Amino acid sequence: MYDEDELNVLDIIEDDYISPLDQMEPVEEPPKPDPEEMLVLLTASDPKQRMLAARAFCDIQDDRAIPHLIHLLSESCPLIRVSAAYGLGRNPSSTAVEPLIERYDQDFNGYVRKGVIWALGNCRDRRTMPTLIAALKTDISAVRLWAASALAQMAALGYDAVIPVIPPLIEAMRRDPIGAVRSNAAWSIGQLCKELPSNVVYATAIDALLEVIVEDEDLGVRDDARSALLGVGDARGLQLIEELEREGFL
Repeated sequence: MYDEDELNVLDIIEDDYISPLDQMEPVEEPPKPDPEEMLVLLTASDPKQRMLAARAFCDIQDDRAIPHLIHLLSESCPLIRVSAAYGLGRNPSSTAVEPLIERYDQDFNGYVRKGVIWALGNCRDRRTMPTLIAALKTDISAVRLWAASALAQMAALGYDAVIPVIPPLIEAMRRDPIGAVRSNAAWSIGQLCKELPSNVVYATAIDALLEVIVEDEDLGVRDDARSALLGVGDARGLQLIEELEREGFL
């Protein structure tokens, strides 16, 4: 659906040396913006001020900003739209779910869609499920990355919300070409399995995690699947991990 080159996932390179930044003394966090002032700027005539205010509500929680942030989702400037999306992710509301879904369906900017997916995950609302699953299956890699994590939030909504998202997460964990997406899918499966009874769906998810631990070509993905399984505490999975460690595979 989307061009994979539109927005690339950034590679994180871990260096062996100690960064000078790690040796710096901690500094005090700057004070958060004044909510009263930022609320006024959300409707300012200057688009730069509206963007500044929307960004401020990525750090501030204030329900009064929600209707204004929803309105800013329709701005022509993508920087304002993405800031509004992140602001709504920080200030989740049931009233924002439908506008966020509509923005996702209409927006051709990958950065905006990524922010929308993050916000939808934070809403913890059943209405977000089809959009999050579609994003995981069809969007560019950076958006799929966040969709895989966002689906873990379905655990807060109970068993009926968990069941439909397990199959697409398993598929992403097995098939997605980007290792980071597979890792995030494994993490989400682990989170969701904690809320499942010991049934067929649970067993299928555990089997998928075990399969990835053994077969994925990416060491990082295998390690994340292992961590997810350890977090679940499944007896069969723990036994296999112990055997693999004894054989030097892990």
